[in-house]
Amino acid sequence: MQHEEILHRCFRCGYCKLPGNYTDINCPAYLSFRFETYSPGGRMWLLRAWLDKKIDAGSRFAEIMFSCATCGNCVEHCAFPEFRDRLLLAFIAGKEALLEAGCAPPAVRDYLTKMQLHGNAYARPMKKSGEWARDLDLPAYSDQEYLFFTDDAGTWDPRGQEIARSVATLLRQANVSFGVIPQGLCSDGNDVGAMGETALFEELAKKNIDVLSKFNVRKIITLSPHSFNALKNDYPALGGAYQVFHYTQVLAFAMSRLTFSENSDPVKIAFHDPCYLGRHNADYASGRMMLQAVPGINLVEMDRNRNDALCCGGGGGNFFTDLLSGGDDSSARVRVREAADAGARILAVACPQCAVMLEDAVKVENLDQTLRVAEVSEIVMERVALTY
Repeated sequence: MQHEEILHRCFRCGYCKLPGNYTDINCPAYLSFRFETYSPGGRMWLLRAWLDKKIDAGSRFAEIMFSCATCGNCVEHCAFPEFRDRLLLAFIAGKEALLEAGCAPPAVRDYLTKMQLHGNAYARPMKKSGEWARDLDLPAYSDQEYLFFTDDAGTWDPRGQEIARSVATLLRQANVSFGVIPQGLCSDGNDVGAMGETALFEELAKKNIDVLSKFNVRKIITLSPHSFNALKNDYPALGGAYQVFHYTQVLAFAMSRLTFSENSDPVKIAFHDPCYLGRHNADYASGRMMLQAVPGINLVEMDRNRNDALCCGGGGGNFFTDLLSGGDDSSARVRVREAADAGARILAVACPQCAVMLEDAVKVENLDQTLRVAEVSEIVMERVALTY
C-alpha cells in the first residue's frame, strides 16, 4: 500500500479531529460516531494493524475507512508537518487496497458500478446530459473564452440543476463569454478517486479529456468545487492541462458589471466554505467577495470558518453512499445550528452537494422558518436588476 511508511508515526495526539480552537470536533465521521477508530488517528492505527495482519478486512473496517469525507481538516491540523500532507493520500490508498481485496461497503460498490456503467452516479443516459439547460438557450461551446462544466450534481440532481441554471444565468448577466457541451462529458471522477478507485478515475478523466481536446477547450468554469479540484490538480498528469476556475472565482471579479435593485432589505448571511474550494485549494475569498459586493448583505461568520470550517459531510462520495450517520451530531446538522447561532437568516453555499446536505439538515432541525440555505448566485440574482 502506498504511504504505509507513515502509518507508524501517528501516536494519536488528536489534533487532526479538532479545529483551531481545540474545543469543537471537526472530523465528520468522528463527530457522528464518537469512536476513536473513526478519527484520522484511529484510521492510521487500523491500517497499520491490517497491514501487520493483526486484524482482518471486515465490513466494519471497510465502513470506517470509506466514511472519511476527505474534508482535509486532518491535513490542516495534524501536528506533524513531515507527513501531514500525506494523511488523506494514505487513507485513499487504504480504500484502494480494500477495493482490491474485494472488501467495500455495498453502497460504495453500487456507486462505483453506476460510474463504471453510466459515467455518472445517477445511472442516467449521457445523451440527456444537456437537459439541465432546457429553455436557457445557452450557446454550444465553440470559440468562447470558457467552457461551463456542470458535472454530476449540476447535470442530474434536481437541486443541482437549479443551481447550475442560476450560475449560468448570472454568468450571462455578467457578460462572461462561455459555452456548454451538451453531450459527451461524464463525471469528473473526483469522488471516485477519493474512494480509491484510481483506475476508474483515470478512465473517466481520459474520456473527458478526449472530449475537451476535440473542442479545443483551454479555460473551464466549474460548478462544483469537486470538479474544480479534479480538473485543476489531477487532470494535468493525465494529459488534460487547462486553466480551471470555480464559478465564484470568475464572478467575484465580474460583480462590477451587475446593476442591483434599489431598496433591498438588509439580511445577515453566513458563508459555508466548501472543503474542495477552501482547505483543498486555499480559496476562502471568492464566495465572500461576491456576497460583499451586493447591497444590503451583512456577512456574518460562523465560529468555524475558512480553514477551520466544518464539512457538510458530503465529501469523499458520502453524498452518494450516505455512510455517515444522520443523527443529532451529523456534521450537516451541527453546521446549520452553528449558522443559526451566528444570527444568519441565510446560509450561503457554493457547492451543489453542500446545498442538498445542508437543506436537508435545516428541515430536520426545524429551522426552516428562520434559516434558509441558498447558493451564492441565487442570492445575487435575487437582487440583480436584469438587463436581458
